Amino acid sequence: MRLVSWIGGNDLDAAEAKIDQPGAIAATLASASFAGLHLLYSYPEKRVANYLSWLSPQYDLPVAKRRAALASPIDFHDIYLAADALLADLTQASAEPIAVLLSSGTPAMQAVWILLGKTKYPVTFYQATLEQGVQQVDIPFEIAAEFVPKRDQQLLHLSVGQVSASAAFNDIVTQNPLMETLKRQATVLAVRDVPVLVYGETGTGKELFATAIHNASLRKDRAFVPVNCGAIPQELIDSVFFGHVKGAFTGAVNNHDGVFKQADVGTLFLDEFGELPLNVQVRLLRVLQSGEVTPVGASKPIKVDVRIIAATNRDLLQEVAAGRFREDLFYRIAVGVLKLPPLRERSGDISLLAETLLSGIYSTLSDADHKKLSADAKNLILKQPWRGNIRELQSTLLRASLWAMDNKITAADIQQALFSMPDSKSGLLGRDVSQGIDIQALISEIVQHYIPRALAEAKDNKTRAAELLGLKNYQTLNNWIEKYNVK
Repeated sequence: MRLVSWIGGNDLDAAEAKIDQPGAIAATLASASFAGLHLLYSYPEKRVANYLSWLSPQYDLPVAKRRAALASPIDFHDIYLAADALLADLTQASAEPIAVLLSSGTPAMQAVWILLGKTKYPVTFYQATLEQGVQQVDIPFEIAAEFVPKRDQQLLHLSVGQVSASAAFNDIVTQNPLMETLKRQATVLAVRDVPVLVYGETGTGKELFATAIHNASLRKDRAFVPVNCGAIPQELIDSVFFGHVKGAFTGAVNNHDGVFKQADVGTLFLDEFGELPLNVQVRLLRVLQSGEVTPVGASKPIKVDVRIIAATNRDLLQEVAAGRFREDLFYRIAVGVLKLPPLRERSGDISLLAETLLSGIYSTLSDADHKKLSADAKNLILKQPWRGNIRELQSTLLRASLWAMDNKITAADIQQALFSMPDSKSGLLGRDVSQGIDIQALISEIVQHYIPRALAEAKDNKTRAAELLGLKNYQTLNNWIEKYNVK
């Protein structure tokens, strides 16, 4: 069996007597027998050469090394290419089994090893820790993956719902009065160089609004840098936001500009803004107040001029009240505030959006047969709650257009393309009374869920909606709407 690993900072530190432990690679070689060792690295050649001079005399086995050109130690693209190339070469060269050591390197390197080892190459995983020593690791899940052919890249682009970099306010399709008002407000905010906070459920178009605001602003010729705050590993947040200098930490083999520097004189879009931990909120507030960032490992701050557009699906005022979000940061960002309604509350827009999205699908997939929605398909679309909002509607239409056999998309095609999500309201009857419950809040949940649906079904005829809900008359319905603040 051949052992494959990245050379990590702790491995080098062990060779340089900076730590008392031997490092993950040496510990693994001491605990198990291998026919050869294959190492990937992005550190300077001199440090790696010194490491191998220290390691090789201790173990009687051939050692091969391969340098990987990485933009940064967390660049998934470059890490994937380097790891995939090594495993492909080893697999073609010999049928000798391969073991992969997960412990050395960055979390991004570990993630790529697991992806490749569970999808493309039959490998055995090893892990070395101070607490449990060297162990063979069983990854208790399966991954299925296939590579998308080049001609299907447009389909992939549609499936992930990427927002065009050239998106403008004209791309926000609506005939709903509230949405028209929001577009006008966003147009005003675009030319005012102030922070903007965009509220809305997942899939309501927050990034589309943010991109349109940037493209209509005085910074339109500068960078627009989107960041998903909820997807950054805790230990890398400072590096991602503020950058780092070479040698600042294990794997920092080059200087790296953080997103604030990348967005200098442009716009930084902080998506999932409400997911930021409190300790990060403090550092972010300091940057917004001073206009300076200090890269990890640097001694001097760097001036930056960045416009912030933040987006969240959380109620940040409730988060502030609960102590999960800093009040001073909230007011720093919440200057221009846009609250996007969910699709189910955009009366008159669902049919319009369905037709527009379908046209967009066929304009992108130039080789596809153009298909129209049948009347029964439109009626079924209008009856759906669309919890995933526009994103769910688009992906449903994309699937239905692929399945439809004729030049019309029928209700059956839409039904087949829909996902049957568990109803979160079903848990209302399973609450633990011993822990205390707010029964008025539960009633409010039910009322706010069903009254808008009944009104939509009745096309805003309150008498008919009252009948659908089993209420005596429209006045009773009005009383419930007022009592439970139904929007």
